[in-house]
Amino acid sequence: MNTPLKENQDQIGILQRALKREKAARKAAEKILEDKSRELYSKSEELTELLNEKSSTLEGVFKNINDAYLVMDLYGNVLKMNEVAVEVFGYDINEEAFNLSKIVYKEDLEYTAKSFNKLYTEGSFNDYTARIVDKNNNLKWIEVNCSLIYNKENKPIAAQGIIRDISEWVRMKKQLEDQKHQLSIIINNSPIGITLSRNDQKGLLLINNSLKEMLGYSSEEFDNIKVGDLTHPEDIEKSKKLTDQLYRGIISTYNLEKRYIKKNGNILWAKVTVTAVKDDNNIINYNVVTVEDIEKERLDKEKIIESENRLSALVLNLNSGIILEDENRKIVLSNTKFCQLFNIDVQPTDLIGMDCREASEQNKVLFKDSSNFVQRMNEIVENKVAVFGEELKMVDGKILERNYTPVIVNGKIKGYLWAFSDVTLEKKYNLSLEVEKEKYSNIIANMNLGLVEINIDDQISMVNQSFLEMSGYAKEELLGKIGRDIFTFNGDLDIIKDQKEKRLRGESTSYELKTKNKKGETKYWLVSAAPNYNLFGENIGSIALSLDITEIKKLELQKEQILKELENSNEHLHEYAHIVSHDLKSPLRSLEALISWIKTDNEGKFDEMTLQNFDLLETTLETMEKLISDVLEYSSAGSSTQEDQEVNLNTTLCDLQKVLFIPENISVNVLKVLPVLKGDKTKFQQLFQNFISNAIKFCDKETGLVEIDYKDKGTFHQFSVKDNGIGIEKKYHSKIFEVFTSLNKRKDSTGIGLSIVKKIIDLHEGEIWLESESNKGTTFYFTIKKKLNEDRTT
Repeated sequence: MNTPLKENQDQIGILQRALKREKAARKAAEKILEDKSRELYSKSEELTELLNEKSSTLEGVFKNINDAYLVMDLYGNVLKMNEVAVEVFGYDINEEAFNLSKIVYKEDLEYTAKSFNKLYTEGSFNDYTARIVDKNNNLKWIEVNCSLIYNKENKPIAAQGIIRDISEWVRMKKQLEDQKHQLSIIINNSPIGITLSRNDQKGLLLINNSLKEMLGYSSEEFDNIKVGDLTHPEDIEKSKKLTDQLYRGIISTYNLEKRYIKKNGNILWAKVTVTAVKDDNNIINYNVVTVEDIEKERLDKEKIIESENRLSALVLNLNSGIILEDENRKIVLSNTKFCQLFNIDVQPTDLIGMDCREASEQNKVLFKDSSNFVQRMNEIVENKVAVFGEELKMVDGKILERNYTPVIVNGKIKGYLWAFSDVTLEKKYNLSLEVEKEKYSNIIANMNLGLVEINIDDQISMVNQSFLEMSGYAKEELLGKIGRDIFTFNGDLDIIKDQKEKRLRGESTSYELKTKNKKGETKYWLVSAAPNYNLFGENIGSIALSLDITEIKKLELQKEQILKELENSNEHLHEYAHIVSHDLKSPLRSLEALISWIKTDNEGKFDEMTLQNFDLLETTLETMEKLISDVLEYSSAGSSTQEDQEVNLNTTLCDLQKVLFIPENISVNVLKVLPVLKGDKTKFQQLFQNFISNAIKFCDKETGLVEIDYKDKGTFHQFSVKDNGIGIEKKYHSKIFEVFTSLNKRKDSTGIGLSIVKKIIDLHEGEIWLESESNKGTTFYFTIKKKLNEDRTT
């Protein structure tokens, strides 16, 4: 007889074993989570490598440009520089350490500090222009674009910059500004009134101080007053007649003495010269009007002499070579620059009185097209039409620009004014700019980034080759079009509108777009856009760089899918843990305890055969409990944590027939030799166990039959399990695979067997279906996808 103490001890033993199995199940679940976490980490690493590869591609673009390029740490120490940078700064980090603070010009230190502060706070700065002193103590002007370099944690670790030496450009710009200033001084200080007007509705472009003083009006008043409207009524008709001849091309210039009504009502007598400036098509673009006060002849003569002296002094010191001829082509005036340009080793005053025709014949050898030099000069003089900007190439490589203006007084030629300017540097600079433009155009066209230029009205004005490849469109299909009318942005239109507003405020923007190319394929672009300004600082649109990150987005979507699968696996794990713990293991534990109590209560009463049967029963229970634990370990749907191994299904079926209780009236036959598969042995064992158990369980015939067959279907293995049991009505054919669905309420049926079967088949990319008739039997068919190098037969 069992005592209460003995019963408690047995119960404690049962609970201890249950606790041990629960711990084993928890460890199995934790292992699944760890393996999935490692898989996610691997995917993240692949993403990082791909982004680093793109960054390396961008860095390669900068390394191969012909401008100076360097990389520095956050304290200004240069870590890397190309050969052009060595030439610009004079320092070579391969020979000595180099910090940028060494070269900053002292007057630009504060400006430089502010620029670098902007770099550290905003991540970049553009068009930084300042002076430096290189290693050889040369003062240079440079223009710099700089940006921070970030590590994987998005922390700045260094900076990189592109530097352009603009010293020559600054010098030329200053020279041009000086010349413009000199010309402005000449015009505004001339005692002769001068106006320049366009031959269109824009009217007056320039009026000098002398004319304002003569007429008594201020600059602001001339915004609403035309000089011609101040003509005395008695002189209007003759002025109109000459102006009409001018515009009809009968004359190119005219002189006229006329009267103006000044602001105070007094009369101004003036000598007026009107000259039409024509373009290459002989169309008048501008009118130059000079007004000379002749109110008092004596004073006028003095002013003329004074003006001539002043003009002569200015001409002598102009940066253009000047020759003034009289009507007989004798030199009246020249300057030092003219002698320098033509290598004439005399003073300008020594040329006065020389015949220009003879001088032209002597100097024609200085020009490449010597025969045409003299011929063209004679032609210009004969035409008596002003010529501007005519190019002359000299033998020594210099390039001159020739301007010619006939001096006409009272409709008669009184002389010829020639001006020669050395434009060699300007031409070479323009040529260099064209070469640089072509070079950078080629770089832009072939870099691995799509480049788009958009005007202020959102029309596409320029695209590079990479963008055409990204979008699938031809250039003709994009230029002049509005981007949002071509590309489908779905819900991103608000983003585009918001980013444009930021650029209109002068902000650079970076954002991600989901779009479609010409083929309709979904693409993801990472766009970095900045406002585009003209020479006057006006915002004229945007420039955008686009990087195709479609593959990266696919990886991100895969990562999300993996996370979702992991979440589903966890849910299924909890589901199966509940099933195993409450619906399967509890009966086994009770049976095991009951057998133990029977053996204890009847100790010494059973014969040897009965005891052997009890031992066999306990062994079978332990085997089934282990099988259930294995199912629990792999119950996470869609997951497999074990490496594939070869599974001989013939052996699996033999083992199952030993473990399963098969009544004597039921036969289990394997009709063909089964294949050797690669996979998880426990899953295949559970698969066939459920089919055979169900066939036995629902057999209502005196002689039961279970037949297992196999067919090779190419890329799939096809199996069938046929029985002659009670059969299944067709309306339940899909329902039976749902968890906890049992068509026959039996104590030994939990309704999970076929749901587990379907999940195992789904895991192996197979399908399951059945054919059945009530009271005649059921045949289950299912497929398993073959794996590479898998044996097909034993």
